[in-house]
Formats: sequence, C-alpha cells, structure tokens
Amino acid sequence: MVGAFKFYTSEWLTGGIHLIIIVIAAQADSAAVWPYALAAMAVVSFFAWVAAYRRYRCIHDLPTSRVASAAQGYVELFGHAEQLPNDPIRSKLTGLPCCWFRYYVERKSGDEWKYEDSGASDAQFLLVDETGQCMISPEGAEVISTRKQTWERDDHRYTEWLLLEKGPLYALGEFSTKSGVSTALDERADVSALLAEWKQDPAKLLGRFDLNRDGLIDLKEWELARLQARREVQKKNAEISESGSVHTLRKPGDGRLFLLSNELPDRLGRRFVLWSSLHLFVFFGAGAGSFLLFV
Repeated sequence: MVGAFKFYTSEWLTGGIHLIIIVIAAQADSAAVWPYALAAMAVVSFFAWVAAYRRYRCIHDLPTSRVASAAQGYVELFGHAEQLPNDPIRSKLTGLPCCWFRYYVERKSGDEWKYEDSGASDAQFLLVDETGQCMISPEGAEVISTRKQTWERDDHRYTEWLLLEKGPLYALGEFSTKSGVSTALDERADVSALLAEWKQDPAKLLGRFDLNRDGLIDLKEWELARLQARREVQKKNAEISESGSVHTLRKPGDGRLFLLSNELPDRLGRRFVLWSSLHLFVFFGAGAGSFLLFV
C-alpha cells in the first residue's frame, strides 16, 4: 500500500501534536510547565516548516520536462493520468474507475469515530503528455488529491481520495528509460502486486481458481493463479513496450521527494508556501513566548 497523502496527514498530525501539548500544559497544576510546552511547540513547528519549505523548493526550482526528452534522474513531469491498457483500476469503496485511490473507514463508538480500516492502491498507471507516456510506480509516493468524498452509512464513515483517469497529473520523482520488457519492467513484483489485488476480492478469486469447489484455494490452484497472473502481466508489459523504450517514474533511492498530485504546480506550490509560513509563525511565536517565560 502506498503511504499516500502524507503531506495532508503530516499537517493534521502537527496540529494534533500542538493541541496535545496545550491540553497537557493546561491540565498541569503548575504554570512552570508552560515554557517547556511552548518550547516543544516551537520544535515541532520548526521541523514541519523545514518539510513544507523543502517541498515548495522542489516544486519551484525544478523545470518541467517532457516525457520524450526528459533527462535520466530526478525530474518534474506534468500531463494527464491514464490507466494501463487492459489493466483497469477501480476504487475500493465506490468502484469508480481511476488511476489511484486511497480510502479510510471509521466506525462510530458512542460520540466518537474510531479507525477501522484504510489503504491505498499501488498499481501502476501512466502519465501522458504531448510527447509520450511514462509509467508511474506509485509505491512510496506522497499523493495529494483534491478529489475527496466522505459519506456515512449506518454506523460507519467512509472517506475516499482518487486520481481520476484523464485528470491532470503532476509528478516529481526518479525518471528512467530502458528498452525491453525484461529489463524495464519487474515482472516478479508485478505478478505479486496482481495476486495481492486478486486476494482483496476472495469471492472472485474462488470463482476463478477454486476448481474442486471446496471453498479453499489449495497449492495446486494457487499455482494456477500465479501462472494466470504471470500471463496477464506479460501481456500488459508487451503492450506497454511495443514502441520500444519504456519510461518509468518511481521513488528516488536517495530519499528525495516523490510526489504525485492532481493539482496544478503553481497552486500546489502556493499551498506549501502557506503551510510553511504558518509553521514559521508558530515557531517564532512559541519560541519567543517560551524565552520570555523562562527569563
């Protein structure tokens, strides 16, 4: 599963840490804890500012490349998202066709909503611009999506984020170009990912491969499933590689930002500027307050 929408999660987490620090300090019997509480808030805000500003600089400083002429290495791409041929992706909760999804499920317990389940897709899809197409391997990406739905049914609340097909797609990551299916595509990893996807729908899996209808997938039937998955992956890879070279964008090995978003780059950059400014304001405010209380 992809560690998706990490930026939004980190921002809410930062605010939550600040709130916890304030609550603990407010419940303390002594006013002497406030200098330490403000100092802790300043430290949290400093690291949050560094993270947000780093993302802004990546977006602002890196020029946009075209798929056909992109240099090997760390690049910025912009185009639209498309599914791989004959390999449709559907969202977990609504079943909508998409290129990527994330979901979050909560269950109501009294007056509170408690976590029950979550996940995100890791299936590959395409970024397409006017010069060509690049295969996106989203594992490990920070995904920022403005396509969000939240609804309640019975005692559950469901939230889903999507990157829709044909929608805008902005990407920062490690770009590479290789020739031939055997070298450009990791067949073993793709087979494992496809089998994991099939496991998410046990009824369909049994319907396809439970040959003796005993309600279980035995070793022989599972080997049949693996063979079928390999055939489908090989067919998909052959279709992708018909034109020769295969362009791929994935998580950089050196730890640099791997970002996917359906927002325009300028708007996304402004969002990071806003968050970094807010964190910087809290850092200086809490730091100054802590200093004054200490002295």
